[in-house]
Amino acid sequence: MKALSQRRRSPLAVFALLVMALLVTGGLYTLASGSVTEAKADETTQTTNGSAENGQKLFAANCATCHGLAAEGSASGPSLVGVGAAAVDFQVGTGRMPMQMQGPQAQSKPAQFNEQQTADLAAYVASLGAGPSIPSDEQVDGSTVSDEDLAAGGTIFRVNCAMCHNAAAAGGALTRGKFAPTLSGVTEKHIYEAMVTGPQNMPVFNDSNITPDQKKQVIAYLKHIDAQGTPGGNGLGSLGPVAEGLFIWTAGIGLMIAFTIWITSRHA
Repeated sequence: MKALSQRRRSPLAVFALLVMALLVTGGLYTLASGSVTEAKADETTQTTNGSAENGQKLFAANCATCHGLAAEGSASGPSLVGVGAAAVDFQVGTGRMPMQMQGPQAQSKPAQFNEQQTADLAAYVASLGAGPSIPSDEQVDGSTVSDEDLAAGGTIFRVNCAMCHNAAAAGGALTRGKFAPTLSGVTEKHIYEAMVTGPQNMPVFNDSNITPDQKKQVIAYLKHIDAQGTPGGNGLGSLGPVAEGLFIWTAGIGLMIAFTIWITSRHA
């Protein structure tokens, strides 16, 4: 008993107690931190995926007038059954829906709903029928593409898209008041969604027509020319040689007229 009592009074025993207390405190802190992290992860997942229940309420209050209470469509708007979450994310995220007014096509404007509300609407419409889903960050990330990929993306764009969107992606006029919008400033996600859903007059480019890797190449190419700007001077809307020739012709004729007036005034 005396030996045991001496051991208890040893300085090493105090040190051992301190170490044990620190280990217990650290373990409890780790468990608490893990619970908080899991809660935040669950919250982030809910925000990313959206709530179909909340989306149904938003849809009934803002979209059912044109698209029907069950999104079955009406004389004022098409059915949304089977269009998928990507179509909703594109149309609502770019402000095209809800439409501000009736016209040949919906125009881009500041979005009416925030990201969470847009995700909720997309989740509700996706629950009505299978369709293209919202792309992941990896699917639209073109930061790792090579120069060869950029060149391939430019070729794909010129073959499939330039006849409407212009070779410089500046947009262009179509028939009956419709138009292909400029792609400058459009986010990577919305470009991808436009390709897989075919909004307005745009055809659908599914994975059989343009593979996911090729879509990434096109997105990288568009972001590349968007970042380049117009190093040669004023781009004149990037409308090509017609606009440039018209400018030169108009400016040249104006200079000739001014020079003629100046000469005749000197002789007078």
